[in-house]
Amino acid sequence: MSFFFVDLRPMNRSATHITTEFILLGFPGCWKIQIFLFSLFLVIYVLTLLGNGAIIYAVRCNPRLHTPMYFLLGNFAFLEIWYVSSTVPNMLANILSKTKAISFSGCFLQFYFFFSLGTTECLFLAVMAYDRYLAICHPLQYTAIMTGRFCGKLVSFCWLIGFLGYPIPIFFISQLPFCGPNIIDHFLCDIDPLMALSCAPAPITECIFYTQSSLVLFFTSMYILRSYILLLTAVFQVPSAAGRRKAFSTCGSHLVVVSLFYGTVMVMYVSPTYGISTLLQKILTLVYSVMTPLFNPLIYSLRNKDMKLALRNVLFGMRIRQNL
Repeated sequence: MSFFFVDLRPMNRSATHITTEFILLGFPGCWKIQIFLFSLFLVIYVLTLLGNGAIIYAVRCNPRLHTPMYFLLGNFAFLEIWYVSSTVPNMLANILSKTKAISFSGCFLQFYFFFSLGTTECLFLAVMAYDRYLAICHPLQYTAIMTGRFCGKLVSFCWLIGFLGYPIPIFFISQLPFCGPNIIDHFLCDIDPLMALSCAPAPITECIFYTQSSLVLFFTSMYILRSYILLLTAVFQVPSAAGRRKAFSTCGSHLVVVSLFYGTVMVMYVSPTYGISTLLQKILTLVYSVMTPLFNPLIYSLRNKDMKLALRNVLFGMRIRQNL
């Protein structure tokens, strides 16, 4: 194990320039394009906060939504608020900044929260697939299994595993010597550009990080896929067309979110990215880190009658209080 720590230890810091900040290039373009991007991302961020916040408020205030499925959905909306907040506020500040600099500690702090929250989202999607599988394939045992206490344990498990999985590998990456160029051609601090800027190769650290990320993606996606295969098999055995429609309406929204999130994440972190242009990598990262949290409230509310009614009651109640 000694070679592992030697590889990660900064080399000859006294004789080389030590990087104290990084330059995030973000999206290229003239000042007018930058202002347009700032306005666009600001609107997306505000809509994401409002949409997911409305889901949390509706789940909390509407007694009809005090069920395991909506409890998980409310926590998922809370997660999405934090997930989008790990990237967009800094991206907005970066667009208006002349230097486009982010401190060394700020970069690795964003790196940690971005991957921890992303891992938590993978686990949440798997737990939500498990909830739908139980509700449709084992409806008689559903209420006995998905108790409030068990749901709380599942949610706690997702948060704990998500945030305890990355401190050690990210700490080791932060200890690498960054003594050369400090320019990151991205809008956030990600693993590939950071490893490219390191002065000393660290294949073991990089391998551990990618193995850990790939295992999370593989096992959660395989579990979700298995759950939906069993779920769809059970749905097609439902005799009534109305029952099949209801089952599809409750699961279709979750399947859309899963496909959008996992499709783009796997292109970035599982398949090789050497042949993918930098601009396309930025767009793919935007899809799963910014657009998915925006789409989630729309997908869940438009395809779910109970949620649509609850959100309508929330908006109607707000109008009444304003009139009073």
